[in-house]
Amino acid sequence: MTANPFRRAVAAGALCAALAAALVATPLATNAQAPAPLRIGVEAGYPPFSSLAPDGKVVGFDIDIANAICASLKTTCAFVQTEFDAMIPALRAKKFDAIVASMSSTAERRKAVDFSDVYYESVARFVGRTDGTFEITPAGLKGKKIGVQRTTIHERFVVASFPASQIVRYAKQDEVFLDLMAGRIDGTVVDNIAASEGFLKTPSGKGYAFRGPSWNDPKFFGDGPGIAVRRGEAELLGRINKGLATILADGTYQKIQSKYFDFDVAPPKKK
Repeated sequence: MTANPFRRAVAAGALCAALAAALVATPLATNAQAPAPLRIGVEAGYPPFSSLAPDGKVVGFDIDIANAICASLKTTCAFVQTEFDAMIPALRAKKFDAIVASMSSTAERRKAVDFSDVYYESVARFVGRTDGTFEITPAGLKGKKIGVQRTTIHERFVVASFPASQIVRYAKQDEVFLDLMAGRIDGTVVDNIAASEGFLKTPSGKGYAFRGPSWNDPKFFGDGPGIAVRRGEAELLGRINKGLATILADGTYQKIQSKYFDFDVAPPKKK
């Protein structure tokens, strides 16, 4: 019996429609399985770790480390610029998924957020004029104005260690350096790498130098800079630690480091 031509046409049309739908659906299904971008809170006022390029993009060591970790996790980073003292509240409010901003893992901060493994090592130093005559001691800094970035480990250390000094607080570390150059403060306590690479080695840093000892007391400075996530997000924290371990092992970290520093900042190998 010969098939009805009309039925054959309807069936063929239905088959074509089904194939077209399948072709359209396939890439959508693939995209649905791709990891969502990791939203990263960054500061952009702390060179060489993070700053704004002339084109408005956020650049720096922290940014490159974040991008490398995201790449190792087969995803991308979406950066959210936030002032440092607002970062932990913003993270807890789910405005982003993690903080990569040279934030040290301290006991006080661990009450609010969880931290990854440390991703670089540094110490705190006092920066002042090279012709300064005062000693970097509680007595020597009595009455002196010390600039610090607020809500940082350096602010906490200065308040506790130099009670007779005048503490001047700023939103960003580059604002501290500007006031130091203008003579409105006598010095600053800051991360030694940020001071060296972001100020002292630049034309603006002429006439200024590290003075006094270095400090790294865990009571004030914690375990070192880590990547912060919301408390209890063990799966995300595990992925970030895995990504960090990967870039440390495959040479990616060392390539990023050499772009910014002529010395090693890598954390010690885990035992």
